[in-house]
Amino acid sequence: MQVSVQEDEVLGKAYDARLMRRILKYLSPYKGKVFLALIMIFATGTVELAGPYLTKLAIDTAIVPGKPELLPGILAIFISALAIAFVFRYAQNIVMQIIGQSVMYDIRHQIFSHLQHQSLSYFDRNPVGRLISRLTNDVDALNEFIGTSVVTVVGDVVILLGVVVVMFILDWRLALISLAVLPLIALASWGFQRLMRTTYRQQRVRLARVNTFLQENISGMLVVQLFNRERRQFNEFDKLNSHLLESNIDAMKVFSIFFPIVTFLSTLAVALLIWYGSGGVLEGTVTLGVLVAFFQYTERAFQPIRDLAEKYNIMQAAMAASERVFMLLDEQPAIVDSPSPKTLGVADDGRRTTDDGRQVEISKHLAAGAVVISPSTSQPSSVVHRPSSIEGDIEFRDVHFAYNPEEPVLKGINLKIPAGTSVAIVGATGAGKTSIISLLSRFYDVQQGQILLDGIDVRDVRQQDLRRHIGVVLQDPVLFSGTIARNIRLLDEDISDEEVVRAARFVNAAHFIERFEDGYEHSVKERGANLSVGQRQLLTFARAIAFNPSVLLVMDEATSSVDTETEALIQDALYKMMRGRTSIIIAHRLSTIKHVDRIIVLHKGHVVEDGTHEELMARNGYYYRLYQLQYQEQEALASSAAS
Repeated sequence: MQVSVQEDEVLGKAYDARLMRRILKYLSPYKGKVFLALIMIFATGTVELAGPYLTKLAIDTAIVPGKPELLPGILAIFISALAIAFVFRYAQNIVMQIIGQSVMYDIRHQIFSHLQHQSLSYFDRNPVGRLISRLTNDVDALNEFIGTSVVTVVGDVVILLGVVVVMFILDWRLALISLAVLPLIALASWGFQRLMRTTYRQQRVRLARVNTFLQENISGMLVVQLFNRERRQFNEFDKLNSHLLESNIDAMKVFSIFFPIVTFLSTLAVALLIWYGSGGVLEGTVTLGVLVAFFQYTERAFQPIRDLAEKYNIMQAAMAASERVFMLLDEQPAIVDSPSPKTLGVADDGRRTTDDGRQVEISKHLAAGAVVISPSTSQPSSVVHRPSSIEGDIEFRDVHFAYNPEEPVLKGINLKIPAGTSVAIVGATGAGKTSIISLLSRFYDVQQGQILLDGIDVRDVRQQDLRRHIGVVLQDPVLFSGTIARNIRLLDEDISDEEVVRAARFVNAAHFIERFEDGYEHSVKERGANLSVGQRQLLTFARAIAFNPSVLLVMDEATSSVDTETEALIQDALYKMMRGRTSIIIAHRLSTIKHVDRIIVLHKGHVVEDGTHEELMARNGYYYRLYQLQYQEQEALASSAAS
């Protein structure tokens, strides 16, 4: 199974100073807490260094000379040192976890905000699973690094240096004996890091394959069960899972070799101390207390080395995670506002767009390509079109567009839609119908030509200013977990409960909502799974009406997946919603668009016909053939059902 996992590999070096600087910038708002944690680490290290020295004092000044009366005082100091070290280490861990969690919050906030402002073309290139992984797994890796490694590595180094200094102060000869094995440990650590980098890369790749396979199969479980593919899919998952198990075992083998080596070398250092130090004790050149203290200091010298080896893996994971996160954050939107934007119009309450392009309290909601942007105004007393300074004249001038340069979608479209006109756009799949809506809403930019709204190029208008006048209802309704009312108002508290009810009644959605015992507080499951397609579609209609687009109402194949009864309700709502608005309808069912002012026929990116239903039928052209084809299909289906 071939899966694209390039972003899940360790892309760069095990340590990248550039990435590290960017990671550490997130600590800037918490400099005070970081400084406090460092102080506590230094204090903890200092207090912990006192333990072996106090042991030396107890042996050399109380036990060996036979002065037991000195032991209680030394013991009291020793216990106090342990208690102080406990308090400092506890406080340090709390502070570092707070810093790590705060940084994780900041990074996730930044990523989510950045994703909200990305152009739709970015989401075309990046699967949802990959983006979710950036927000969860990669941010968790950074949190672990910041919360448990950044400052504690400093602590480990401080403890190691402190131990070495104290050892040389006590006895430089024993210190040299104790540290004689350090070059061997350095060599073992270097080999460990090289092996772990290879095994870690393998783990990430295989884990990415497992996650991708899981995501595809869970989301496609209907097809898996429908075609009885459970056993084959299980076998494929078992193979991928086995590969992941092998890489995890390989990593454990590396750990199983490295840590016993460190333990062996540390024990060897103790053996050398016993060999040399015991002779010194017998000869009187070394006291027994100093020798016992060296045993303890040697153990404490090797513990930071073990910790640093573990921190290396955490750092490597953070380097890989940060590279992916920063790649995401460095991605600039393909669609940007003009540096000198033009004002499209004035909202009904007279509030103009602010300098940064945002209407006061504008609420923006972007989900799966469905965008509704609301001006923050008090809604009118009835859910009808409000007068606006926006006229709604639309013009396409020699518009060329392609998602891929080699595959043009629109080829020289010239089209005028006067204000208040209802237009239907029809054509075969791939003719470019939905692309027209995407370009009009400026989710993409044309490669050549212009799209004008009231004579202003949409590229010269702020995106928020443009989209707050546009209501879009897509073929696949987008609902969120929560209540029905929450899905209609989309967290915009300016839309009152009365206006939610009014919008639902306006689009004929109230007939099923009010059948629920809890009405508008009825719980909607993920993606509206507990509602029918028609009910979900009516809720999106109610949402569009509640946000009340000032000028434009665009429907993208909104009735292609509903039953006849619901279609009738939607058609009735359509008639009312289009009243006084420039309206564009894209539909496969040609029988539903006879009432529009004009029908535009697209074929392979060109406008091939334009006129009313009667005019186009009389021409016996593309529209006539499309209509006849659908009519014959409907008759065949009716005949089949009757038989």
